[in-house]
Amino acid sequence: MSLASLSPPGLRRRALVGFLTMPTLPALADTTALDRALAALVADPGRPLAGLSVLVRRQGRVVFEAQFGRRHVAPDLPVTRDTLFRIASVTKLVVAVAVLRLVEAGRLDLDADLAELLGHPLQQGLTVRLLLCHRSGLTDRGDDYTDPRIDLRRVIGRPGPSWNGHAPGTWFEYANINFAVLAAAMERATGTRFDRLMQALVLDPLGMQGGFDPARLPAAQREQIATLYRKAPGDEGPWDPAGPWRAQADDFIAAPPHPLLADDAPYVPGSRGALFGPQGRLRTRIADLGTLMAVLMDGGRHQGQAFLKSESVKTLMTETWRADGRNGDDGAGIFQAWGVGLQHFIDRSRAGWGDRLVPQGGLQAWGHLGFAYGLVSGLLMVPERRCGIVYAISGTGADPAHHPGRHSSFPAWEEALQALLWAEALRA
Repeated sequence: MSLASLSPPGLRRRALVGFLTMPTLPALADTTALDRALAALVADPGRPLAGLSVLVRRQGRVVFEAQFGRRHVAPDLPVTRDTLFRIASVTKLVVAVAVLRLVEAGRLDLDADLAELLGHPLQQGLTVRLLLCHRSGLTDRGDDYTDPRIDLRRVIGRPGPSWNGHAPGTWFEYANINFAVLAAAMERATGTRFDRLMQALVLDPLGMQGGFDPARLPAAQREQIATLYRKAPGDEGPWDPAGPWRAQADDFIAAPPHPLLADDAPYVPGSRGALFGPQGRLRTRIADLGTLMAVLMDGGRHQGQAFLKSESVKTLMTETWRADGRNGDDGAGIFQAWGVGLQHFIDRSRAGWGDRLVPQGGLQAWGHLGFAYGLVSGLLMVPERRCGIVYAISGTGADPAHHPGRHSSFPAWEEALQALLWAEALRA
């Protein structure tokens, strides 16, 4: 399917963002030292990680890739370069790119009121741009938007728990429901189901493996999907770093996935925007996210061809909100500024709070983070320096609340991981 055709209504493999004053980071002697440091991070007995895959770009090229640990515990299967991760909210960055491609094609308008497109009354002023900026007035507190039996348009078309009480455009609140509504708008604008639309707009053109419905992936890809783990029964614990890894999601060895929608099932585009998980259920490889990062750092070009207009890339990385203590919810310090679909990391910091990315400070970045079911992910880049990092952790073994970062809202292991990867990305 092409964009033009859319209808209208332990294993290892060797191998973005502005800055205040570029920090001087301690350089590891060589990538063997980085390998050892990352392996030690994964094997830390007090806060172990199930599996890890990372990629580093410097001066426009991949300078380091590595994988550690296991994608599945029993049977014992290693993380490899071909391991696909359910990348949680980094999915939103990929969806934002697809939205901008539809805007370029004239199928969506960033600033048009969405009521007419969605075919249901809405709060006045709700637009695609505000959904991407998390300034829509919607909130996740009304969880029924995830129920596949409920028409999403009815959830957001009436006053109720899915609205946070702030008029669209007046308040920042990070909310997954925004991307369920975006998926509905994308379907209504094209007449195409969201999972197929994402294949046509982003995954296939960039040669990215994976997708939103694991049951429909080729067998070789499905077998590479990492199971997500915690050393706890669930998010609330209790945690035992010395205990067994407990599967939280994507254990397709224990139970193969079923299609999210049967081939013969009736489906009204725009009615169930959350069905395929536009907020966080893309499975893909870290190498493929590295490809997308390269496109964004290269002004929208892929293999010498235009994939996204440079103006669209600038739109994604144009700041639309900055926390001032009165204009939104900063998510316990992790959200300090936002663009149009991408987070802006502006280097605010104090002990256990903020969006700082390196211990010394001085680094600003664009990108997105993900956290769900023990999975931790990130795609962060400095476009003007053409450098960045991508990572996915497939399971955490200790309670994040009991292991806060020293200079940010990140847990200690993510702080340590970012510091190691940025040292390589920014090395002279």
